[in-house]
Amino acid sequence: MSQEAPTPSARRNELLEAAYRYALTHGLAGLSLRPLAGAIGSSPRVLLFLFESKDGLLRALLARARADQLALLERAGGPDRPAGLAPAVERVWTWLAAKEHRPLLRLWAEAYARSLNQPDGAWAGFARATVDDWLGVLAGFQTPSERAGEDGLARRTLALAVLRGALLDLLATDDEERLTAAVVQQSRVALYGRDQPERCD
Repeated sequence: MSQEAPTPSARRNELLEAAYRYALTHGLAGLSLRPLAGAIGSSPRVLLFLFESKDGLLRALLARARADQLALLERAGGPDRPAGLAPAVERVWTWLAAKEHRPLLRLWAEAYARSLNQPDGAWAGFARATVDDWLGVLAGFQTPSERAGEDGLARRTLALAVLRGALLDLLATDDEERLTAAVVQQSRVALYGRDQPERCD
């Protein structure tokens, strides 16, 4: 008979949220338990007890970051969710490029790169998982005819490439105006072969 996983304690959740806020400001590179614990009102011993190891804490922080990214992408849809991939890319970009989301995007970029360079341990699978996450969200914006078959997957992949490349450029240059113009143009031309997307009746 299978047993359910134990419910995380309220203290563990509280410290995870505090550690996540710390990571958004300081990043995860070279994360040291002692400064982290001091900043969030805990101790290294308590963190190791609650998360089992430093890698366990890192995995929890990466899972928390993924959840935040997905929530951000889903909010970009909103109640007036655009039908069609090109307008969705433009809407998602507007949300992602907002200055208040830069800390999350920097954390995503750091974790993505670490996952590629250190494919084992706490970072294992993060980059691949975020690709799957984003492709799944983009599929939800496609109309049924857009979503079908290999062509639908190819369009989602292209949309993801446009967004991811623009985000890395944005983090490097902070040139939101230039990149917004490029994302709008590229999403329409690359995805539809024209300056305006097809109307979806």
